[in-house]
Amino acid sequence: MANAAVAGNTPFLWEGTDRNGNKIKGKSLANDEATVRADLRRKGVVPTRIRKQRRGLFSGGGKITTGDIAIFSRQLSTMLAAGIPLVQAFEIVGNGHENAAMQKLILAIKADVEGGSALAEALAKHPLYFDDLFVNLVEAGEQAGALETLLDKIATYKEKTEAIKKKIKKALTYPAAVLVVAFVVTAILLIFVIPSFEDLFKGFGADLPTFTRMVIDLSAFVRTQGLILVAIMGAAIGAFIYFKKRSRAFRHFLDRLMLKIPVIGPILKKASIARYARTLSTMFSAGVPLVEAMESVAGATGNIVYEEGVLTMRDEVATGQRLQQAMENTGLFPNMVIQMIAVGEESGSLDEMSAKVADFYEEDVDNAVDKLSSLLDPMIMAILGVLVGGLVVAMYLPIFSLCADV
Repeated sequence: MANAAVAGNTPFLWEGTDRNGNKIKGKSLANDEATVRADLRRKGVVPTRIRKQRRGLFSGGGKITTGDIAIFSRQLSTMLAAGIPLVQAFEIVGNGHENAAMQKLILAIKADVEGGSALAEALAKHPLYFDDLFVNLVEAGEQAGALETLLDKIATYKEKTEAIKKKIKKALTYPAAVLVVAFVVTAILLIFVIPSFEDLFKGFGADLPTFTRMVIDLSAFVRTQGLILVAIMGAAIGAFIYFKKRSRAFRHFLDRLMLKIPVIGPILKKASIARYARTLSTMFSAGVPLVEAMESVAGATGNIVYEEGVLTMRDEVATGQRLQQAMENTGLFPNMVIQMIAVGEESGSLDEMSAKVADFYEEDVDNAVDKLSSLLDPMIMAILGVLVGGLVVAMYLPIFSLCADV
């Protein structure tokens, strides 16, 4: 499929014939159909059909993800390394994206670059997608004349950090989804199934087992107070989301609490250390001064506790203290990490030693998440057995008692 690079906001799908009479089709971004038609004729294409691209029901609305940014960095780096001019590389990468929002973003950056802006300046206009770390590294690459090398480092950094995030999310999403399903099934049993058994047991004319009586009472409570419970849970979730977005003190409390949770806490600590070391290595190898790099490194740790610790380290390093000593003062880093950073400072290879720390902890996080996943499966089965199995057993206990009496 061919793609025409047209600056605009709306994606159009077109079909036509080229100079040799061959049928071709493609997609263009433009403000209206007439612009697409004129652009195609300039390229020697006779359009036979042009229509707006419709957004599918489950297309996701063209949201730009961090994965899209990582792919963009890798593609741009590869094309620049192959000798393709920057503007042409933007054109190719932009039209290669199926995500209309990503196409619009890339072509907007391309327009700024064509207007004479530096790439770092063009990226800085979109802080929602390109953070200070990204912009600073691109600026360093432009000044050093090694933009493709720095983009390659950015792509590697993004890919590795995203891999850690996905690994942790995957490990936590599966048990959460199973527990939600278990909760829904339990609620359905309590609201609709247990009352039928209760009506059946009324004709027995005998006392019900204690466990069965407890389940029936719980069912009655859920039926009468269920809406109130749902309202309380909804309000609690809403308050949680509200304060998490707007209260730094609440986020600090959550991050500190998450680090103390058994099993999960150590994984999050290792992930923060891995991101710290990977970002430090990337920034330092790009020639960014250490004190200046620390602010970007702090934001990349993904945890407020480590973010504030790194900012404290930055202030100490700015006064002339060694990075090793500043890390030791925070009490957040294992002795092995501190020693490797010390070796890197002494030998002048801080970027290499930081990269080794990142590699070690990224692999450690992968192994820890795999172990966590293997531990969660039997725990989930036990929870499901207690919830669903307990209700079933409670309902059949009177029947078993009746059979025993007979």
